Amino acid sequence: MNVSRDQVQSYARSSVAVYMQQVYLWMTCALGVTALAALFTASNPVILQALFANSISMVLMVVGIIGLSMFITARMHTLSSGAATGLFLLYSALMGVFLGPVLLVYTGASVAQAFVVTAGMFGGMSVYGMVTKRDLSGMGSFMAMGLWGILLASVVNMFLGNSAVHLTISVLGVIIFTGLTAWDTQKLRMMGMNAPVDDALAMRRGALLGALTLYLDFINMFLMMLRLFGNRE
Repeated sequence: MNVSRDQVQSYARSSVAVYMQQVYLWMTCALGVTALAALFTASNPVILQALFANSISMVLMVVGIIGLSMFITARMHTLSSGAATGLFLLYSALMGVFLGPVLLVYTGASVAQAFVVTAGMFGGMSVYGMVTKRDLSGMGSFMAMGLWGILLASVVNMFLGNSAVHLTISVLGVIIFTGLTAWDTQKLRMMGMNAPVDDALAMRRGALLGALTLYLDFINMFLMMLRLFGNRE
């Protein structure tokens, strides 16, 4: 059976479309779960007291969130569809619980404004990553190194408490996660060209991993934006 080049290109475009639709669908779902969990946590004094009254609880939650993210990334390709989906949504909910106190620190208007601006920037850069013909791998590698730099600077500044360093980290964070959004989208578009559209389980696993990647870009960009422009209560 002969397959024309146009047929191959048409299949690639269709597989990319199907894959990216699922990625964005699951990312949106994760953001919704996070928002609901954050609102529930912020309005529940018992949960706030239990989880955030002492440093041990905070550390355990951070370790749990990071550990679950690493587990999902490492084991996604061996999980069943239900387990993969459940763990992804559980991670989204835990992130919402962790971010709940943010809603109490900043005004509601600031949170809403930061979300809208972040959504606009994220959407623009994601579209750019989808349509650009330029190879963004060089920029992405540079941004990834910059991410490690601001993580290290953030840890150091926890002890220094320098407001100028805090501002610099926030500005660089917005730039870095903006660039990472475009790079990650381009990588996912390339993955979508080989997406197994006829294998529902493999498609679900790949879409959840892609959604997790873009979800983290969005959440971190939002937090950096909030730190820059948010008004505290």
